[in-house]
Amino acid sequence: MPDGKAGGAPEMTRRGSAPPGHYTRTAVALHWLMALLITAGFTLGTTMTDLAVSPRKLRWYAYHKWIGITVLGLVVLRVLWRARHAPPPDEPMPHWQRLAAHLTHGLLYLLMIATPVVGWLYSSAAGYPVVYLKLWRLPDLVAKDAALAKVLVQAHGLLAWTLMLLVLLHAAAALKHHFIDRDATLRRILRWRTP
Repeated sequence: MPDGKAGGAPEMTRRGSAPPGHYTRTAVALHWLMALLITAGFTLGTTMTDLAVSPRKLRWYAYHKWIGITVLGLVVLRVLWRARHAPPPDEPMPHWQRLAAHLTHGLLYLLMIATPVVGWLYSSAAGYPVVYLKLWRLPDLVAKDAALAKVLVQAHGLLAWTLMLLVLLHAAAALKHHFIDRDATLRRILRWRTP
């Protein structure tokens, strides 16, 4: 919001962010990049398991792992960014909707961490190292254990499906706010605010 002076500098929020109404450029970029990566990782994950053993299947598994590790890194970056840059205030809405939105966001963050970590644990237990971008071999999180690997692959799949369903619910809620409630919930993540 302007400070009341013609051509004046934007009013700063408590934690040094730009004015409310939209997210920062970094927050918008991280949001859409992560949405794209999560969708790509989920699509790969649901299709690669049905492929016959082949170089293509091994490549797709590697890509899936790279995407998961990238999402894990980006969610850490996103949490650190969020800690220093206040998000815009919620649009006016019923209390239950605000509560549901905050609960969904919390679960999304939890799943964006848990899903790749459990996938990494599964790779370690199955004896398949994670070599990020063919450059860095990441440490095994657990020793090779076939019984544990069976449990972890099921848990990874369940977490991935839950994450994707929550992403779809999140998108549906944003579209509902845009087309039915006609508020700025979706618009504020489509455009970033200027400093």
